[in-house]
Amino acid sequence: MFSSGYALRARHLYFSFGESPALQDVDVDLHWGSVTAIAGPNGAGKSTLIEILAGVRQPLRGTVERTHDVALVVQRVTTPDALPLTVRDVVMMGTWGASPGRSTRISAVERRTRVAEALDRVHLTDLALSPFNQLSGGQRQRALLAQGIARQARIFLLDEPAAGLDIESRKRTRSMLAAEAKRGAAVACVSHDEESIAAADCVVRLDGGRRLT
Repeated sequence: MFSSGYALRARHLYFSFGESPALQDVDVDLHWGSVTAIAGPNGAGKSTLIEILAGVRQPLRGTVERTHDVALVVQRVTTPDALPLTVRDVVMMGTWGASPGRSTRISAVERRTRVAEALDRVHLTDLALSPFNQLSGGQRQRALLAQGIARQARIFLLDEPAAGLDIESRKRTRSMLAAEAKRGAAVACVSHDEESIAAADCVVRLDGGRRLT
C-alpha cells in the first residue's frame, strides 16, 4: 500500500519540435489508485506528454517528479525475427537487475513467481511460450504491461492501448488497467476511445499543446 497523494507530478512542461510547440505550460498530477485518460485531437501533444512523463523524452522547460518506478507501454512494438523472443522472455526482462528500492538482485524463484503472476494478471499464460512477434497488437501491449508488473512498477503509462483493437479487446484492456489501479497503481493512457475516456477517474484534455481540462 502506498501513501496518499500523487504518484507523479509535472509542472509547466514545454516542448517543441523546431519552431512548432508540442506542449505549452502543461501541468499534470497522477494519483495512486486512479486511471487518467489523456485525450485530444491528433497533434495535440498527447504522445509527447506521455513520453516526457515516462522520462524517455526531456522537456525543454518544466519539471517531472516521479515517486516510483515507471512502466511505459508504447503503441507499436516489434522485435527482429532473428531474435526469437517468447512472451515469457519479454515479461522476464522486467525482472532483470535490482528491483525498485532494492540494492540486490532478486532470486530465480522470485523471478519465476513474478513472471507467472504477471502473465496471469494480463491473461497471457496460455501464450507464454508463443513468439512475441506473432502476437496481435493488443496482446503485445498486454505482454509489455505484464513486463511492468513483473518489474513491480507502480506507475503505468500507455500510449493508445485501445488503438486497432476490437470492442472486446478494448473492454479487456480497460478492465486490466482498472484492476491495476485498484491494486494501488497510478495509470495514465493516451486514448481516442470514448468509452475508455468516460471510464477514467480523471481526464487530461490537450489541444494545440495546451491543457484544456
